[in-house]
Amino acid sequence: MRGADFDAMLGEHRLASRPVTVETLWVNITRRCNQSCLHCHVDASPGRSEHMDSHTIEACLKVLGSLDCCVNLDITGGAPELHPDFEYLVARGREMGKHVIVRHNLTVTIDGDRRFGTTKAHLPAFFASNRVELVASLPYYDEHSTDAVRGKGVFDKSIKALQYLNAWGYGQPGSGLEVNLMCNRDGALSLQDRLCLESSFRQELGGRYGIMFNRLLAVTNMPINRHLRRLEQAGTLSEYTDALVSSFEPGSASNLVCRYLISVSYDGRLFDCDFNQMLDIPIQVNEPMTIFNFDLRALLERRIRFGSHCFGCTAGGGST
Repeated sequence: MRGADFDAMLGEHRLASRPVTVETLWVNITRRCNQSCLHCHVDASPGRSEHMDSHTIEACLKVLGSLDCCVNLDITGGAPELHPDFEYLVARGREMGKHVIVRHNLTVTIDGDRRFGTTKAHLPAFFASNRVELVASLPYYDEHSTDAVRGKGVFDKSIKALQYLNAWGYGQPGSGLEVNLMCNRDGALSLQDRLCLESSFRQELGGRYGIMFNRLLAVTNMPINRHLRRLEQAGTLSEYTDALVSSFEPGSASNLVCRYLISVSYDGRLFDCDFNQMLDIPIQVNEPMTIFNFDLRALLERRIRFGSHCFGCTAGGGST
């Protein structure tokens, strides 16, 4: 896969490699997390200290407010809720009339912020009052498999957090409060794979714990950072990456999310996606682009910087 040419594959299938618009500003505000998941492409953990300063947050809000085309503010981390300005950022985004999405690991509601001894038990109410869409991480619907990836006790905490969210209306028919589960899987996933997986999640979580959710988003584990090291240690990297290349699906490539968003790192640099951000492949249009010199016209005229890791987004049904 390291030798595979993603741009050449797009050309072979006569697929566009240019951006379409910027409908989403995807902002990574911290690398700090209350978990250290084995598949995490961010390498997030409780020991990470990188976070977006208030000056950069204000610059993100300024850009967000200036773009009519940008209707979504997607906030991620680490655990973004551990950033001291997280709730301010959510509230300001909603005041602007933007749709706010939070990449939520569920357990932060239960664990709180251990570094400062503060609780996060108010998060379900905060999310509901701001009508935030949640993308909640849950690798599996059973305790053994989830804890093996995310740490002992994570599954039980995740179930409890989901039950709290349901109690506040999330996942309930007619509430308009969306909680979509995200699970990470190894290898390519077809549409049928996703449908079967979602059915299993509904049956197991609903039947055992009474949990309701809107959709299941299944993503392919990227061979980046921790997952890359796991594959190298197991001696299966070549096999894994070759399988992603051979599962290239043109229909997935035409809908790549990098054609519709801009990713912002904690230090304000701009990237085509969160994966490029973790690989330190920034957007460059004559000069390095940051949130402080954001130029919509130049960004829409740029060429997206693809790499061999992009086959992880186009394998089978594609990563969400």
